[in-house]
Amino acid sequence: MSDVERLLLRQEVEEFLYREAELLDERRYEEWLELLTDDVRYFMPMRRNVPHDETEREFTREGVDISWFDEGKDTLTRRVRQILTGIHWAEEPPSRICHMISNVQVLGAGPAGPSGTEIAVKSRFLVYRNRVETETDVLVGKREDLLRRVNGGFKLARRRIVLDQSVLLAKNLTFFF
Repeated sequence: MSDVERLLLRQEVEEFLYREAELLDERRYEEWLELLTDDVRYFMPMRRNVPHDETEREFTREGVDISWFDEGKDTLTRRVRQILTGIHWAEEPPSRICHMISNVQVLGAGPAGPSGTEIAVKSRFLVYRNRVETETDVLVGKREDLLRRVNGGFKLARRRIVLDQSVLLAKNLTFFF
């Protein structure tokens, strides 16, 4: 891949991630779901404080240990439907959320069989949430994404969300990263 192609790919990836953040901030969750592949994996491990020589235990394991999220498209769709009922106790009135995405890195691109090309991407995030009058949450971390090119655009095939904090002070996790 030439330098120009790499630069254009990075710009396309960034635009996808910024559009996704805008959809989430504007509560356009059904449109956000359309950005996900049918086989999407959405995973956020819990983080533990461990000694420096036990780093393999720092994060809970996908499919094995308890995690904040370990979901597929069906579960994410059900969560969106629940929020959109208007009677979701944790989102009534709705939270005001701002996603800030930065430090986007395209790690690699390769074929994904007949389904097209897959792009490995890392980015940093800051999610700010304000709910009712006094509840404020600020979550910071990184995302490790696998984007799949589908019909000329990208869809999210995998997301691993890593929070920088080990203790979650938010009262709930009804929002998306």
